[in-house]
Formats: sequence, C-alpha cells, structure tokens
Amino acid sequence: MRPVYIVGAGMTRFGRSELPLVDLAGTASLAALRHASLGKVPVDGVVVANMGGSRINRQTALASALVDRLALYPAAAEAVENGPASGASAVKVGFQAVASGMADVVLVVGVEMMRAVDGLEGTDFVASLSHPEVEYIYGVTLPSLAGLFARLYMSRFGVERRHLAMVAIKNHDHAMKNPYAHIHQPITMEGILTSPEAVVNNPLVADPLCLFDCCPVSDGSAAVILASKDIAERLSGPRVRIAGMGQATDTHAVHEREDPTDLRAVRLASEKAFAMADAKPADVHVAELHDAFTILEIAESEAAGFFKRGEAHKAIERGETRLGGRLPVNPSGGLKARGHPVGATGVAQLVELTWQLRGEATDRQVEKAKVAYACNFGGFGNNVIATVLRKEER
Repeated sequence: MRPVYIVGAGMTRFGRSELPLVDLAGTASLAALRHASLGKVPVDGVVVANMGGSRINRQTALASALVDRLALYPAAAEAVENGPASGASAVKVGFQAVASGMADVVLVVGVEMMRAVDGLEGTDFVASLSHPEVEYIYGVTLPSLAGLFARLYMSRFGVERRHLAMVAIKNHDHAMKNPYAHIHQPITMEGILTSPEAVVNNPLVADPLCLFDCCPVSDGSAAVILASKDIAERLSGPRVRIAGMGQATDTHAVHEREDPTDLRAVRLASEKAFAMADAKPADVHVAELHDAFTILEIAESEAAGFFKRGEAHKAIERGETRLGGRLPVNPSGGLKARGHPVGATGVAQLVELTWQLRGEATDRQVEKAKVAYACNFGGFGNNVIATVLRKEER
C-alpha cells in the first residue's frame, strides 16, 4: 500500500450560503487546489461527500456536476453518503484510490446546504438516519437520543451540567479564533447556566441538553487534495500523511446495545487507526472530535483512549483540552461552534488538522503539533471513522 498525503486543504465559512450546492462545493475545492499548488499535475479523481442534496436541494450526481464545473474531466467521479460520517468516508475512498495506485491525485470535498429548509424539515432530514422501524417511526430525533445518552452518562460517571457548559464555552472561545466558524459568539458559565437569564438564553432542548449543548444547522463545504508520495515530494510545504484510518459499526438502534454508554464503534475505529499509524493516543498533540452535542466530546475522548472512562470531565475542569492545554480538542470550534454541515464535517476536521500540522492555523495554532486525530461520528455512533495524521519532515 502506497503512502497517502494531504497536500492541499480549503473550506468555505460555515453558516448560511447563498451559492448553489455545486458552486459551494467548487469554492472549497478551488481553495484546496490553490493551497496544493499542483501546477500541471492532473487530478485523477473527485469524491464528493453529501447527505441531503437529493432530498433538500434537489441535486443528484454531485460528483459529475463538480467535475464539469471545475473542468477536471476526464477525472473519475463518485459521490459518497454515510450520514454525518460522509466526509471521512469520502476521504477513505480517496485514500484507497491513491494507496492502491489507481490514482495519484484525488480531490475530496464535503458539502451540505442544510439551511435551504426550515428547522422542522432539517430535524426530520437528520432523524431519517435513525432506525426506521423502532426509532424514527416513534418520533426519535438526534437531540432526543443525545439527551437520553447524556442523562445515562451523567448518572453513571458523575458528569454535571457545568461540565457540558465547559465544553461549549471552550469551543466557542476556540471558534472566535477561526474565521471559518459559523458562530463567533463568546459565552460564559453565568450567561448559559447559572444566571436567572440562562433559562431564556439557553433553553432546554432535550433534557439535560440545552441550546448551547447542540451544534447549529449549517451550510458549508470543505476539501482536501490527496496525493501519492511521488507527487507530494514535488510540491512545496510541509508533508502531512494520512498515517492511519479505521472504521467500525455498531447496532443501528441505540437501545439494542449491551451498554449504550460504550461508544464501541469509536473505540474500535480508533484502535484500528492507531494500529495502522503505529501510534497510540498519548502520541496525539491535537484532536478534532465530533461534538454535535457537548456530551459527545466527553464520551468520544474517552472511547478514543485519551482519558480513562469517567475521567474526561475532570480533564476539562483542569483545562487540559483547551488551546494551551495538554491535548487541545476542537481548536476549530468543533461542530459546536465551527458548525456542522453534515456531509462536510469529516472533511473539515481534516482541513483543520492539516493546517495545524503545517503550522498554518494562525491564532489557534497548537505549538509543535506533529500527530493529530479526528473522529467522524455517523448516525448515533453506529458508523464511525477515525483518522490519524502525521507531519513528516522533509
């Protein structure tokens, strides 16, 4: 298997877009192509991650449309849909193409325009990834699953609402340093939890989760350029290698799991990614976790092996996961504040980590970062992809 490198990364600002879906994907793609400075090196393949284009944007065959829009023909083109893990799945498809020798350069782009519909339709669209016969049919939504998960996790491990608020506050602070983030709004413990006004500022969504425990509904696009070692060595700039990728699944219905607090797919996918990278959690300098809900950052950081079970909230109290801490988590602002256009999220995580490893993350730069980790969480933990990136010296 050939080594695979990320040689270019780009994205749009997340939030609300007025661009058509294909143009939104094209904007991030052009940014990544400029970042890579490929010159006359051709793009052999294009992989597009998207979850809702056919349903909420009336657009299918996105990959073919993007190749045409960017005049990249005769590049191979395909689209990938894997719920909120579509982005990392698309990167895996591109990785496999380069690693196998089928391609030397692949553009991978994730895109979503979720704000094209109202909140009720958007909530239903995302809820459609739940089990159709035992969850969706009874009105289950992703916030409701997250609320049930949070209540069980909190009762079992002593996590309190203030710990959830600490995750939100941290990620909002990080997003203030990220010009691509959806939300540029600092928040405080008093403002969202302890003051009399908190009940208005931070209303309950799915007990115990409140508004600021949940990610926003976002439009946006993110792209990376994957290349073989031969191509990467010809290009300028630091080399970032996809050192390991792992994927695992769990039961579709959450209640069928032996222990619903055990994010088994996160744990197994992470173990596979670290084994492939010949690394361990202690080697990681910066991480991007799929914090669609604040409780997930806490639980995923334990399942990935960064903290023992029941210990992550204590590390958050000590400031270990903030910029400047022992293991900065979600320096981009995470899904919580950077935003969560579902098809783009997994790619956006790798864009941020590529910038971090290349020393290009400006005010949110993690010093001396050489190994990075991402977790892209599909469904409610039933399809998870973990990625380990490594900076290589020239």
